[in-house]
Amino acid sequence: MRNPMRSQITSPRTRVSQVLRKPSFAGLALMLAAGSLLLTGRVTERDLGAASGTALLRPTGAPQLISQSPLPTMDGQICEWMPASASTTLAASLWQEPAASRSAADAVQRVNADREPIRSINDTYPTYSAIAVDTTNNEVYLQDENLFGLKVFNRLDNTPATAAFTEPKRSIGGIQTKLEFNCGLYVDQKTGDVYSVNNDTVDTMVIFSRNAEGNVPPMRELSTPHGTFGIAVDEVNQELFLTVEHDNAVVVYRKMAQGEETPLRLLQGDQTQLADPHGIVVDTRNGLMFVANHGSTHLVRGEHEKPNWPLDRDRMVRGSGKLLPPSITVYPIKAQGDIAPVRVIQGPLTQLNWPSNMAIDEERGEIYVANDPDHSVLVFKTTDQGNAAPTRVIKGPKTGIKNPTGVFVDLKNNELWVSNMGNHSATVFPRTANGDVAPLRTIRSAPLGKQALMIGNPGAIDYDSKRDEILVPN
Repeated sequence: MRNPMRSQITSPRTRVSQVLRKPSFAGLALMLAAGSLLLTGRVTERDLGAASGTALLRPTGAPQLISQSPLPTMDGQICEWMPASASTTLAASLWQEPAASRSAADAVQRVNADREPIRSINDTYPTYSAIAVDTTNNEVYLQDENLFGLKVFNRLDNTPATAAFTEPKRSIGGIQTKLEFNCGLYVDQKTGDVYSVNNDTVDTMVIFSRNAEGNVPPMRELSTPHGTFGIAVDEVNQELFLTVEHDNAVVVYRKMAQGEETPLRLLQGDQTQLADPHGIVVDTRNGLMFVANHGSTHLVRGEHEKPNWPLDRDRMVRGSGKLLPPSITVYPIKAQGDIAPVRVIQGPLTQLNWPSNMAIDEERGEIYVANDPDHSVLVFKTTDQGNAAPTRVIKGPKTGIKNPTGVFVDLKNNELWVSNMGNHSATVFPRTANGDVAPLRTIRSAPLGKQALMIGNPGAIDYDSKRDEILVPN
């Protein structure tokens, strides 16, 4: 049945169209506009044409110019210049309320917006990104990337299952230390000096004496490229190697470099196959350098004003970014410039998954890899290449390994140490451990079973209403 009401409904455009189509209205409008102009005595051809055009407008379904008028002539500046010394700022004057509204608003009590949040999500326990052992003094150094510091324990410490955590024998941390997002760690076995690499907000490597404690300034500092991560030292040639993850590069310094000293060598370029490099070790016996790569890469072009300084993302070739499978690339220890690796370990059999820091046993020809998202430690031969399976894999619920990012081989005591970012702990195994085996000892800095929140320099936040989850990209 036809709706009687619907037949009487017309759109606004239809009604306007009907009105404008009536010649009596259009003629009347034209006559009124022309008569008004004639009576004023200031009629111009332009005025008459504009009036006629307006009166004869027809709906077109698109915007139309109705009229235009020149702005009146004004004396002086349109925008008055307000000096910095003025008592009232422009922003304040724009927010100036009328007197009536001000009097009403004065009756409302002002509330200070600087208040505590309803709740917060943050990890109050240390999370360990790297590990090193001072075999001379039987001390374990753990790099705390969450609370920005270094914790030192006795090598034989072992947290009981009933204990909340083990207290460190001493700690280094505070604003004077310049420790922030510290991820690479090296301890000089002769001097006891501690080298800490900062990855993100502080482009500085800091060096502390063995007995440093508390909020103390480093005894030496070295300005580094942004995004350095891994560290290795060639004690034979007194050279220090750093990976630069964002720039896909390796820089080599004098071991005792400090201040603004520039690198001795730079490894970077299309042929290197460096792709988000993290861990690094050197084999001084065979003259080799091994680099662990996550797989993200891009091309760069240009030259840097600093000698041997990597080209950063500002010189990236747009559209050249790509993701490669994770790998370990091998170079001559003196490699520099844009050269291809002599070997590459890469492929599904390797089980590499975001490989992080590494350790090397030069005597036995073995490389130990902290395999972060796979919750495992992989052991390769230094002669491996291609799609080679590891000779040993430490992985499983008995191991206590959770998001490992640091490894250290203690050749003096025949032990393998692992730092776990995922559960606030360090675990130690026999050097030849394999499979799902329990650790010899565990140093815990949080209650048993406490998982790390893994929040690291979050750049945004979002809420998934369907899953009732908070999303935090790091």
